Amino acid sequence: MQAVGCATLIEMSASMPAQKEKQPTAIVWFRKDLRLADNPALCAAIASGAAVLPVYILEPEESLQWPMGGASMWWLHHSLTQLQVSLAERGSRLVLRKGTAKEVLFALANEVNLQHVFWNRQYEPECIARDKQIKTALQECGIAAESFNGSLLFEPWEIRTGEGNPYKVFTPYSRACFAAAPPAKPQPDVKVVPSPKSWPQSLPLDSLELLPKMDWADGLQETWMPGEIGAWKHLRVFRPKKLSGYPEHRDYPAEVGTSRLSPHLHFGEISARQVWHELQGQPEAAPY
Repeated sequence: MQAVGCATLIEMSASMPAQKEKQPTAIVWFRKDLRLADNPALCAAIASGAAVLPVYILEPEESLQWPMGGASMWWLHHSLTQLQVSLAERGSRLVLRKGTAKEVLFALANEVNLQHVFWNRQYEPECIARDKQIKTALQECGIAAESFNGSLLFEPWEIRTGEGNPYKVFTPYSRACFAAAPPAKPQPDVKVVPSPKSWPQSLPLDSLELLPKMDWADGLQETWMPGEIGAWKHLRVFRPKKLSGYPEHRDYPAEVGTSRLSPHLHFGEISARQVWHELQGQPEAAPY
């Protein structure tokens, strides 16, 4: 497949008929942060003053080191459905594309007057390498690219030993975290997302083929509610009813003694900051 970069973008633009000046646009590249509240990338895009284009890119399995399993794909479909609804309630929509992230972002840059791309960081080595490459390529084309901490209480480089090295044992690391300044307060839910005057083409969600071809997901459907609202429902049950008994009941699989937030945190439907502040008795930070 042809490499996509600044030179390719210029060639593509030159081959198109002259158009009126397009509206300045900022992309929010959603990844594992499928929520609107406490989403630093989304807040930065809104603050930029540009029209905000929310984008989710499904990358081909062959480009990923750890492809999703069937249950994760099922969850992603329903989480994206909820995100679409939430954006629509705020006057926006979610643009869905499929392909490698760099190629899709540069294709969108050719369709809109792209000035900024914002995303929340991922910390797997392959993601770090990919994001650095994309950020450099965008900046070489005069497109600003910024990333944020949208998932962690503390980023890896913030908590270090006295010698400045990463911790290798959990207990001293946890003590250092508790001794550090409290995590920043979550950013509030957004009420309006400034929309572009015209929208680039989006794939239908069903065309991503995330749902199983044979319907084996009834149990998942009965047990889980993917999305931001479902995450908050679990947290709101856990805090008053199960938190105090967690040290004992977590060891009994037949009991619902844990928060059940793991899949919601994995897909970024709720942030670690939101959970931390909610459990500290600061529910004013909650969007639901």
